[in-house]
Amino acid sequence: MKSALFLALALFLADEAPAQSVGGAGAEPTAAESKYPPGAPRDDYGLVAWCYGALGGYLELHDDVMPEVTRIESTFRAPGRTLEEDLKVYSDMQRDGRRQMKLFAAAMEAAEKASLRPLNAVGAEAVKKGRGVWAAAPNLPKARVAQEWMSWALPARCESTAVALENRAKLMGAGFRAGGEEEAAPAEAEPATDAAPVETPPEAVASEAPAEPAAVEPTEEPPAA
Repeated sequence: MKSALFLALALFLADEAPAQSVGGAGAEPTAAESKYPPGAPRDDYGLVAWCYGALGGYLELHDDVMPEVTRIESTFRAPGRTLEEDLKVYSDMQRDGRRQMKLFAAAMEAAEKASLRPLNAVGAEAVKKGRGVWAAAPNLPKARVAQEWMSWALPARCESTAVALENRAKLMGAGFRAGGEEEAAPAEAEPATDAAPVETPPEAVASEAPAEPAAVEPTEEPPAA
């Protein structure tokens, strides 16, 4: 959004009570955490499912917030732009959001088909967490919800992760793992080293032993003439 509009919105909402943020309250994320949405899973499948839930909640709020969004945009006009141009931005975001929802759904489906372990329950929990981004909306003033809705953007890594997840799942097939690693191949059975030695029967030993030469009886020599 434009800086002038942000300033106007800040002044407009300055007298409102500091209600819970729609995006969730809490400490600022660290530098490492800022690469991921706060509270989102760190594995690719879980992150895509989280993004699906968060974006779905955002899209579903459209009809509820647009009257207030229109009022705000009408009241605080930016120079050089028409109201129709600014409202069109939100229509474009809805259209792009529906495209992204299809992308996330396709990536999750490909991962679920390729994984050796069931992922449905994990995905459902991640989707629920994503939708929780907007859980506080019904209890907040309409102006505050509209402000956060207008400034919210899907984390950039959501779409790129979904594309990579789907491609990897399709290429690796049964060797795919949701976390991004290949399934470990079953180890080949090694020959047992602690088995008791097999004793050879005495009969076999006797049969295999070389026969001793027979004793030769000395012959008597004829007497000398």
